[in-house]
Amino acid sequence: MLPELAMLEHFHFLRPAWALLMLPMLAAMFVMDRREQQRDMFGGIIAPHLLEHLRISRFQSRWLNPRSFTRIIMVLLTVVLMGPSWRQQPSPLNQDDAALVILLDVSSSMQQRDVQPSRLQRAQQKIGDLLALRPDKRAALIVYAGSAHTVLSLTADRDIFNNYLAAIEPGIMPRPGKFPELALPVIAEILGDSTAPGTVVLFSDGAGSASQAAFETFFESHPQQLLVVGVGTEVDREGLVPLDRRALEGLASAAGGRFQALTVDDSDMRRLNRLIDNHYVIIEDSALPWLDSGYVLVFPAMALFLFWFRRGWTLVWSLLLLPLALALPPTPAQAAGATDQDGAGSHWFADLWLTPDQQGRLLLQLGRYREAAQRFEDLQWKGLALYYAEDFMAAAEYFSRSDSDRALFNEANARAHGRDYLRAVRRYDRLLARTPDFPGAAANRDKVQALIDEINRLSASQQQEQGVSSEEKQMGGEDAIPAEGAEELSWTEAELQQFSAEEILGDPATAEMWLRGVQQDPANFLAVKFSMQLQSAGEDRP
Repeated sequence: MLPELAMLEHFHFLRPAWALLMLPMLAAMFVMDRREQQRDMFGGIIAPHLLEHLRISRFQSRWLNPRSFTRIIMVLLTVVLMGPSWRQQPSPLNQDDAALVILLDVSSSMQQRDVQPSRLQRAQQKIGDLLALRPDKRAALIVYAGSAHTVLSLTADRDIFNNYLAAIEPGIMPRPGKFPELALPVIAEILGDSTAPGTVVLFSDGAGSASQAAFETFFESHPQQLLVVGVGTEVDREGLVPLDRRALEGLASAAGGRFQALTVDDSDMRRLNRLIDNHYVIIEDSALPWLDSGYVLVFPAMALFLFWFRRGWTLVWSLLLLPLALALPPTPAQAAGATDQDGAGSHWFADLWLTPDQQGRLLLQLGRYREAAQRFEDLQWKGLALYYAEDFMAAAEYFSRSDSDRALFNEANARAHGRDYLRAVRRYDRLLARTPDFPGAAANRDKVQALIDEINRLSASQQQEQGVSSEEKQMGGEDAIPAEGAEELSWTEAELQQFSAEEILGDPATAEMWLRGVQQDPANFLAVKFSMQLQSAGEDRP
């Protein structure tokens, strides 16, 4: 149930007998109105049509007058005396059993460094801040890219949680992509045994093409609430996939949740923590006192009372509204005039007639590809616009957020143009495994493979290069790999020594070294675990 509906369900008055005070108030108002209507000292002396303009009491005939506001003040003060309430005082013996599920995007775009040290590391830091505000409370961690996997089920052990959280990196994911909807069955499995309502916090920089519809369907049938945290900036430059704030806000709105942007301090996580803390199950216990929440109405009553005794109060009321009007957001015309320099306010008129996708299609036809990519909401059209703008790696990122054959073909083509030949061949192979007769896929695959073979032949005849050149680095963390020669490894033969268990445990130095080796890197463990889960589900690792 929504918090607003839950509030109305438990709304009542603590002191309803004070409502009887309205009866003498209404009687006094009725008598005063009748007396005012009967008092007419100049009715038989001055003509009625002149008297209407000379009578001072004509000011009282308007609705916006001190008498009308006095009635409003009386009503407000009576409601305060009646004591409206809709929530109980929390008991110190209560325990917050609401579960927290953290959903972390580990796709390739989360490695970009528009926020330092990277989007993924900043998200990990923010998750640590959020957990520090919730000591001894249960939380679960799910990661996703082209597949979704559980890192930790609900646990209150912060040391274990932080240890696994620090080990999260894109290399542990068995499939590329950006499909948060794949995590929905995992969320349902984790929260299936929990009777208390849970909260899902999503850390991401974008969404897939089918994510919004899937999230809307899921949260319509589940009592959990969704909080979305946007990671990254909306700066649009070549080689950088900006934060898709519009998609994330649409995702939160479709699920009845809220969107939160990152801040440089911890105010964003404090706000999220307040939203999570407010998600309690209301306990039907008459022993707990109900909180009197009507005192806030005293302030508007005091503000209205200030104008009651002053002459010319209508003018004063208008002056009070003036700063409020100035504080309102500017009109579209004003916004356009204020932001014509950067073009941000020039779309308001087009928004009245065309959808963002229609505007993007028009800009695409005009050859303004970068602008079109900013306007498109459809991820495939956004990727196509970036493809035409020759920002191939950014286009591949958007194409990877859909699991259709056409999107996979477009991603492979984009990576091929971005000199990411190895990953392009893998995408072609994956497409041909699903749809062997897809038009153009086999021919393009052969051309890219021929380029890889040629690069390998050239690199075999030259001195081995160290790493990849800077011009081949396209995306944050996912560098373009033209051929196998760019990732050559040199092997040296080492003498193998074997020790028995008695020798290992007998020597303190050797025993300490052995115990350090037993503590495996959690990232390697998670990578193997996720790959095995994907294979057990009947899907091959790409």
